[in-house]
Formats: sequence, structure tokens, C-alpha cells
Amino acid sequence: MELGLQGRSAFVCASSQGLGLACATALAREGARVTINGRTEAKLQRAVATLQAAYPDAEVGYIVADLNSAQGRETILKTLPEVDILVTNNEGPKPGGLEEWTEEALLGAMEMNMIPAVQLMRQYIPGMRARKFGRIVNITSAMVKSPRYFMGLSTAARTALTAISKAIAREVVADNVTINNLMPEKIDTPRQDAVAAHFAKTEGLTRDEVRARTIATIAAKRFGQASEFGDACAFLCSAQAGYISGQNLQLDGGTYEGLI
Repeated sequence: MELGLQGRSAFVCASSQGLGLACATALAREGARVTINGRTEAKLQRAVATLQAAYPDAEVGYIVADLNSAQGRETILKTLPEVDILVTNNEGPKPGGLEEWTEEALLGAMEMNMIPAVQLMRQYIPGMRARKFGRIVNITSAMVKSPRYFMGLSTAARTALTAISKAIAREVVADNVTINNLMPEKIDTPRQDAVAAHFAKTEGLTRDEVRARTIATIAAKRFGQASEFGDACAFLCSAQAGYISGQNLQLDGGTYEGLI
């Protein structure tokens, strides 16, 4: 299917690896002009080289900036003042529990998983509305619908982003600007390694034991692949997806037990 992304400009937050890079890869493959982002220039250079090796005609650049700071976001907006596609993403807080969720920790979670996405939307949406095309995809988490104790901090901030995105989506969709959320669970990325390392340390298990235990909880009995996630992102950014907005798409191997 031709997705109508040829020549569209796309900015993908936190995309030197993992789910962000998977989305950037799929968009570049479909012909979008992609800018990736991260805090480490060497990692971004490697990611750009990998993308250009896979898709020699792809136009790919990068911006070194910390999404968590106003200064970092200012750098992004000065370098890239307008985009057609925005994919928001960021690392989340470490797994933890109630005794660790101080006021500082709560504010830190919002500064990672809610505030940067909203601030970028504030800046980019007016131009999208004027041009009558805009696609915004927030990478949140399946735990927005199925909260788990040890990820409560991350879940709370991502749920706040989901709520404000829903509110904005109704206002802008008439101008062909859509906002949707991708809700990953158990996608095989460095994030899964970090979670496995946490449980290996706290429960005295090996990495393989933690991964096997995790796979047993997935209905599909395997981890999801980052490329599968990237393809879903590219479709939501496509011309054909203009009638889909304000939705939460779970990519969890069929694990979610709820009806809606």
C-alpha cells in the first residue's frame, strides 16, 4: 500500500534506538524526510548511517537535544520549526514502588512522559492546521489501560498525556490533523532489557529466566518486534489514516483482556 508519505517531513523524538528508531525507519522507508533525536551525537550518527544504508534514497537528519529541558526543546524548534508528522517518545522512569514516589519523582515523570510531547504539539499543530495535514503519534504504554504497580510512575504520566491528547484531537481533526497513541507492551527493545535487569537484580534471577517468565505472560508467546511497531506507526501517519484520531492502539500480542 502506498501510504502517501513521500516528501512529508517527520520528527521522531528519542529515536536513536528502540521504538523511536523503529518508527523513524518505517517512515524513512515510506519516503518521508525524517529527523531523529537523542542526547548522544555518536548514537544518532550511527542510527542515521544505518537508515541510509538500508534506504539509500532516504533523507535523514538528526538533532542533538534533551527533550526533558526547555532549552533542549528550544533547540529542536529552532532547527525544525515546522513538521508534517510528529512522533513523541521518551524514556520512562525506572520501575519502583510507593516509597520511591516522592514529589520530585512525580514531577520528573511528568517532565519525561507528558510535558515534552505537549509542548512540541503546541508549537507544531498551528502549522499543521494551516497546511491541512498533520499526523501526531504518541508512544505511550499498554499500561495506560492496564496499570501495574511497579510501573505506576510511568503509567501515571503517560495517562496524563493520553487524556490531554484526546482533548486536543477533537479540536484539530477537522483540519486533517490527527492524534493517536501507540501502546506497546513487551516489544523486544533495550527497554525490555532494562526491565529484565531490574528483576534479575531484585529477584536473583538470570536475564534468560526473566525473559522466559515474561514471554509466558504474552498471549502470542513471543516478544513483539520493533519493525511491527514501526509499521503501525507509519500507517497512522499515512494519508489513508485521516479518519482515525483520538485512538489508543495496543500492540501487545493479544494480551489485553478487556473489551474496550
